[in-house]
Amino acid sequence: MNLLHSTSHSVHVLKFISQFRSTPKFCLLKRNVTSNLENFGSNLFSNSTASISIKAARDGVDTAVVVEEEGPKLRKFQVFEGHPSPFGATVRDGGVNFAIFSANAVSATLCLISLSDLPENRVTEQFFLDPLTNKTGDVWHVHLKGDFKDMLYGYKFDGSFSPEEGHYYDPSQIVLDPYAKAVISRGDFGVLGSDDNCWPQMACMIPTADDKFDWEGDSLLKYPQRDLILYEMHVRGFTQHESSRTEFPGTYLGVVEKLGHLKELGVNCIELMPCHEFNELEYYDYNSVFGDYKVNFWGYSTVNYFSPMTRYSSAGTLNCGHDAINEFKLLVREAHKRGIEVFMDVVFNHTAEGNERGPILSFKGVDNSVYYMLAPKGEFYNYSGCGNTFNCNHPVVRQFILDCLRYWVIEMHVDGFRFDLASIMTRSSSLWDAVNVFGSPIEGDLVTTGTPLGSPPLIEMMSNDPILRDVKLIAEAWDAGGLYQVGMFPHWHIWSEWNGKYRDIVRQFIKGTDGFSGAFAECLCGSPGLYQEGGRKPWNSINFVCAHDGFTLADLVTYNEKHNLANGEDNNDGENHNNSWNCGQEGELASISVKKLRKRQMRNFFLCLMVSQGVPMIHMGDEYGHTKGGNNNTYCHDNYINYFWWDKKEESSSDFFRFCRLMTKFRHECESLGLNDFPTAERLQWHGHAPGTPDWSETSRFVAFTLIDSVKREIYIAFNASHLSVTITLPERPAYRWEPLVDTGKPAPFDFLSGDLPERDTAMKQYSHFLEANLYPMLSYSSIILVLLPVDNA
Repeated sequence: MNLLHSTSHSVHVLKFISQFRSTPKFCLLKRNVTSNLENFGSNLFSNSTASISIKAARDGVDTAVVVEEEGPKLRKFQVFEGHPSPFGATVRDGGVNFAIFSANAVSATLCLISLSDLPENRVTEQFFLDPLTNKTGDVWHVHLKGDFKDMLYGYKFDGSFSPEEGHYYDPSQIVLDPYAKAVISRGDFGVLGSDDNCWPQMACMIPTADDKFDWEGDSLLKYPQRDLILYEMHVRGFTQHESSRTEFPGTYLGVVEKLGHLKELGVNCIELMPCHEFNELEYYDYNSVFGDYKVNFWGYSTVNYFSPMTRYSSAGTLNCGHDAINEFKLLVREAHKRGIEVFMDVVFNHTAEGNERGPILSFKGVDNSVYYMLAPKGEFYNYSGCGNTFNCNHPVVRQFILDCLRYWVIEMHVDGFRFDLASIMTRSSSLWDAVNVFGSPIEGDLVTTGTPLGSPPLIEMMSNDPILRDVKLIAEAWDAGGLYQVGMFPHWHIWSEWNGKYRDIVRQFIKGTDGFSGAFAECLCGSPGLYQEGGRKPWNSINFVCAHDGFTLADLVTYNEKHNLANGEDNNDGENHNNSWNCGQEGELASISVKKLRKRQMRNFFLCLMVSQGVPMIHMGDEYGHTKGGNNNTYCHDNYINYFWWDKKEESSSDFFRFCRLMTKFRHECESLGLNDFPTAERLQWHGHAPGTPDWSETSRFVAFTLIDSVKREIYIAFNASHLSVTITLPERPAYRWEPLVDTGKPAPFDFLSGDLPERDTAMKQYSHFLEANLYPMLSYSSIILVLLPVDNA
């Protein structure tokens, strides 16, 4: 069903969308002003107005300086001293206040750029800020009143260009305000700028007094985390495939149109891969394998943290980015209406500016030595593996991160965040130095730049912030510098973790590797070995088998080796140790028996995910068996490899997708599968091939348990990861009987015996002679769920 036009939501949504569609395209007249052209490095700027050096008024409107410039149709601005807070561009006192931090710049210039001048690399107006009147401490500021229609802004900073000292000031570069709420450059995803420029000039949105959005009473959903089923998704990839048949494919509105699928699947939280402004053309290069161009599809290379990705909106740059903000808000509001929380995957570990050879876009040109972790001679630390490392625990930077997260919660109604390479946020900043802090070295002090801290200031601030304590915080508890903190991330009883150990152990056990039965049982219980001693709960473990980086679920059972030649790196990129198993033949061309086994294994993985304590996470497309052809690092492909194939989902609606949605429904129904604490012997009992006799030996490939459930009475779950079939003995329950519900060894639709299955009674009779003897036969590589019913329900 196209929910964009559903009865309950169509009026509001269509009214909102019509505002985008009716917005006129901007056709601004070129100014008839003679300009002096100046070559500014990689960008060529011309000032279509005179450069104005201002001394702002200190005491109100009466002493304002009016900037008037020669030529027709030039705008007039009243200029005031301004205020040092809040940072960014803020509507106040009948105008706009601009404030930006830069401790090491010697001069600052506010540049106004019209929409028509932006593609021409022209500065429309510029205001040189007086360090005596327009600077407070390390904050530059100015307040302007005037006509800001179709106007954007940026800054020029001057100072030392000395990379060996960590400074990259270049007055020829217009840089973005780190606190800008939208960034404007190109309007369409993957389309080059003028002169085939991959990095055309960018500028910041100026807010207006009439920036309004009708939230219709929306607020954060605040589900208990133990009740969540997460769905990791990519905004563009979700609906860009032609089979989505959405009106606005590849956009926030496209996701809105397909929210019904997520409800049908049973997820109640979406985790959006990066939606902060990034430049997808960062890796732009011809791909001879597909005949298209490689791009930064995933988006883990942020340009601006306050700005939603404008090219994920149907409006693009229309209305100077205001419409893109409202489209993101619309997605959140409509998701909340359907009972779905919205998390953001955020990348505070590095930015798109790279190392000393990277572009100067924002942070590097504003104050490089503050925003990045630097070595004594100015070299960039690279704990991210992407060229630079955000200096997260510097006081200015950690306040910036806190302000940013608060903005997304308060203004955009985001329910939570997943922090990419979060371990970087626990490393000491490059500000730390005993001489710097105390004036002299301290004997025995081993804390240097990048040292992991036991109590990182940023994490402490976030964990105790009155706003952020009320949302979900999830750490990817490792980084590219070798720091691995799964089970040990500083948490303040707030933080959860992507449980990478769960992924690895579950993959090993399900494919039949010896020595993992005990570890697998721990995973089923919510990984108490990782989280219980530190005072955390099962729901602090985000359980996943597959995610965006790595094999899809279908590829996990189809390939032993990665097949990444299409990435253009000679198959050297991507993880080499995937703990995958192709079930006997490499690739999709395989025998019928191998394909049947692969389907069985996919069901085993999904069942395991749904019956484990903790919070399960599904990766987009795994619910229908999406394949990427064995490519486990598809960061650079804007094509069918990364697109959700809606036609394939429909084809599998009676097969794997049915199994997945029934399993999520079962999890929601069971009180015992989302416990607030780790299960004890009062609720859980382990079994082997016989009741009460679990086998934890190195060669055991069988794990079974019963779980007391207030809704289902009791459930029996077993996994046979052996290549041999087995007949098990079920626990005796006087006056009750065990009834099969799930058996991954059966073909669809008999893999899940739902109440509405027409042939259900016939299927049940096939089990009767075993069940009457309190036995059950299990195929090799299969898993089962049985529920306890009174005998008189037979």
